[in-house]
Amino acid sequence: MRLEDLVGYLDGYLRVREVPDEANALNGLQVENAGQVQHLAVAVDACQDSIDQAAERGADLLVVHHGLYWGGLEPLVGRHYRRVGALVRHGIALYSAHIPLDRHPEVGNNAVLARKLGMEVRGWFGDYRGAPIGAWGELDLPREALVERVASVLGTAPRLMPFGPERVRRVGVITGGAGSMIRQAREAGLDTFITGEGQHWTFFEAEELGLNVLYAGHYATETVGLNALAEHVAERFQLPWSFIDHPTGL
Repeated sequence: MRLEDLVGYLDGYLRVREVPDEANALNGLQVENAGQVQHLAVAVDACQDSIDQAAERGADLLVVHHGLYWGGLEPLVGRHYRRVGALVRHGIALYSAHIPLDRHPEVGNNAVLARKLGMEVRGWFGDYRGAPIGAWGELDLPREALVERVASVLGTAPRLMPFGPERVRRVGVITGGAGSMIRQAREAGLDTFITGEGQHWTFFEAEELGLNVLYAGHYATETVGLNALAEHVAERFQLPWSFIDHPTGL
């Protein structure tokens, strides 16, 4: 299919021009190709390994969560040249969706992870640039059982800060590096908060606010939305697709 048509669909479906994000996220098409898409690949990061694997699999569109330009303006030298050069050389277009993918109610990282953990999304919380970003739902199970469920879904060993009730009931999810939003999770009436990672001081915030917090890995928590998006696109447009896994353990 035409790259232009698929990009137009993704832009509208993910609302990339409407959802607020960091200036350097540059959501949308970051690198184009000759104009056709026959194989879709998805990956968390636009790193060299993801690009090389996309080329090996014959992909001509790579959709990522973290794009090329987080460092701002960079000269096309060194590792930045090698990544862009590989995309151009192999005819791979690159499309990035950061917060638009986190927040999406159907294929977003937060909503998808909540559903995979057995929750129906009941509402949204956590202000990010004027809009709610996190999904929350209800469970009724022991705290340790939730840890085991997260580990099973993501294939990681979550770090638990056990400062809320032993039986969890109102659980919020913001994937990635949202440890700084513990206070907002507590103010939303949640007893348990799941995210990827946080800074040292967030331990004391969880402890003093009385909240269970699970750090399940920045990378791992942000794989679920990409897979859901790829399945959606593949079904709609009859495209073969593959997930490129390059875990960081972080």
